[in-house]
Amino acid sequence: QVQLAESGGGLVQAGGSLKLSCAASGSTFSDYAIGWFRQAPGKEREFVAVVGRGGSTYYAASVRGRFTISRDDAKNTVNLRMNTLKPEDTGVYYCAAEKGLIATTPGAFGSWGQGTQVTVSS
Repeated sequence: QVQLAESGGGLVQAGGSLKLSCAASGSTFSDYAIGWFRQAPGKEREFVAVVGRGGSTYYAASVRGRFTISRDDAKNTVNLRMNTLKPEDTGVYYCAAEKGLIATTPGAFGSWGQGTQVTVSS
């Protein structure tokens, strides 16, 4: 099973940018689709973006055009570039892995990182 670790969170002003990274170990990284989810206080965990084993991508409507997900199988890493950040993007961001087709529901993902906090001030 793959182990995941997120990094890159922090505090940023609205309109700013951040890049999150998800580093994987313990299994064949290229076998997995990797997704990003986020959870704001008092809210359910929600889908943000996913990159499939072949590099195909899919985004939540709320981030499409602002966020870019990419993978580097040689480095066992997936990045999430977040531009034009808004206060509603605030939350704990998690990366997750699933061995299969692209999915957007948390239950489809079997491995999770511990999360990294992103705070966007207005």
